[in-house]
Amino acid sequence: MNLNFSIINIDKPSGPTSFQISQFVKTALNLKKTSHLGTLDPKVTGVLPVALGRACRLNEILMHRNKTYVGIMRLHEEIEKKELEKQMKKFIGEITQLPPVRSRVKRAPRQREIISFKILEIEGKNVLFESEVQAGTYIRKLIHDLGEEIGGAHMLELRRTKAGIFSEDKIYNLYDFEKAVDEYKNGNDKLLKEMLIPAEEVIKKVLPSIQIEETSLKQLLVGKPLMKQDTKEKMPKEEIFAIFNKEKFISIMKKSQEENIIARPLFVYN
Repeated sequence: MNLNFSIINIDKPSGPTSFQISQFVKTALNLKKTSHLGTLDPKVTGVLPVALGRACRLNEILMHRNKTYVGIMRLHEEIEKKELEKQMKKFIGEITQLPPVRSRVKRAPRQREIISFKILEIEGKNVLFESEVQAGTYIRKLIHDLGEEIGGAHMLELRRTKAGIFSEDKIYNLYDFEKAVDEYKNGNDKLLKEMLIPAEEVIKKVLPSIQIEETSLKQLLVGKPLMKQDTKEKMPKEEIFAIFNKEKFISIMKKSQEENIIARPLFVYN
């Protein structure tokens, strides 16, 4: 069990900020650093992966991936289901969003992609919907903009069900987490171990990887660029990839255009 190179998928409750949840995990596990992978508004619940220790270095690779949400929007006027679906389809694809006034990002129009936006259930003016979107999309703003087309709508509830490779399949609420930490501090690491997702597993799921020669291991672990003689494997098509020696994660590399250098390290796990 490696607390300093793992991720825990927390089921964020309504109320605290994502930062507060990350700090709670940090304090409970007595770690130097934790970070959450994608901010959720305080009232929004659901999937909030928290990186532990050196796994925080993976944030840039893991954060910018599609997110899926399930929520309830309140219509201001009655509308036929077919007409609502027709209006929702207009928002599928690339859209332009202006971040909300309260957001921390610069308020400038930006392009975002809506992969899916569909109705799950309707009860009166309340509509249960699901939407998969590009990272950085504001769902509350999406509902507001839809409302502009149909006589008004606002969001009542929202839950994130998926963030990149993380989903509700393996998620833990704060009560479960606290219980696991108490057991861990009393000498039983079984519950906490079940919660941890080793960073190596995550890397293999999100990045292509190659094996390097045992003879190159020592130098690569201190940041040496990847040379042709360091591996017998074919280079992946992707610009960013990981290198392993058997099951041991070595580093994340970025391809280089230099004559004798295949790639240079972005992050070395040493």
